Amino acid sequence: MAFLRRLGVDAYMLLLIALVAAGLILPVQGVAAAGLKQVTVWAVALLFFLYGAKLDASAVRSGLLNWRVQGLTFGATYVLFPLLGLGLAFLFGRGLGPDLTFGLVFLAVLPSTVQSSIAFTGMAGGNVPAAICAASVSNLIGVVLTPALVALLLHQGGGAISGAAVMKIAAQILLPFAVGQAARPWIGGFVRRHRRMTLTVDRGAILMIVYSAFSAGTVSGLWSAIPVLSLVLLFGVVALLLALSMKIVTLCGRAAGLPGEDRAVLLFCGSTKSLASGLPIATALVPAATLGATVLPLMLYHMTQLLVCALIAQRHSRRLVAAAGQPAA
Repeated sequence: MAFLRRLGVDAYMLLLIALVAAGLILPVQGVAAAGLKQVTVWAVALLFFLYGAKLDASAVRSGLLNWRVQGLTFGATYVLFPLLGLGLAFLFGRGLGPDLTFGLVFLAVLPSTVQSSIAFTGMAGGNVPAAICAASVSNLIGVVLTPALVALLLHQGGGAISGAAVMKIAAQILLPFAVGQAARPWIGGFVRRHRRMTLTVDRGAILMIVYSAFSAGTVSGLWSAIPVLSLVLLFGVVALLLALSMKIVTLCGRAAGLPGEDRAVLLFCGSTKSLASGLPIATALVPAATLGATVLPLMLYHMTQLLVCALIAQRHSRRLVAAAGQPAA
């Protein structure tokens, strides 16, 4: 287990993999599936309520003063990534098929991670306050911008987002977040002191959505309709997307003359994508029968980014220790 933790593989990631397998082998069906769906809806609402309660708007405002790193990170998340996603979808869409291709583009328009990008920035000796601001702003804007970008892409492809989906996003994500922000003066301190509570709700909601989504795909026969070669190709495309994004943001950080601690923010906040935000948005926008295929690229990207970012952050950490003249752990 110690070796796996050094690679960024923890019990949570192993649980994710286990629930994907459970959804494929022992899918939840019927009344149990309906019950799980209702529990998941309330878990997601609670999650975004807690996000709103702990987000300090004044800290975000002060972090925005570092406009270069914030602007570059925002551009990487909502300009660079969509362009890369559309380009890769154009190149490999025929081999991936329509459902996985849509999932790839959906992945590209998601906000950055919060907890992991901040943790990796800190491990690498980066500018943690700027990372907190970048990740928070990305997710705050992403709650509105991601569905809007998906709606635009669907419109260009001849589809559309229904009014019911918009109302679902508002009721399940935006409203709890707004209520949490309103309640922050009274409960914000409690929520921040009990980080494990938020983490438990965060990961619990994700695990339930994953099991429900992959179960629905199994019951509908989705997985038998996707060729194995398409899945293999998806692995390669997701790895290519991560490699391209990391290389481009690294070059942009150097070209902009950012100091090393700000380049770490750009790398870890500008090249990661949020599973916690992506899965709830997907459940509101995508039919249950194809939800598994839509979130599969995100699942693969999430696991890959954790592994790669953990290795990069640990390498930077060892360099900091060596520069300080301390013995490496």
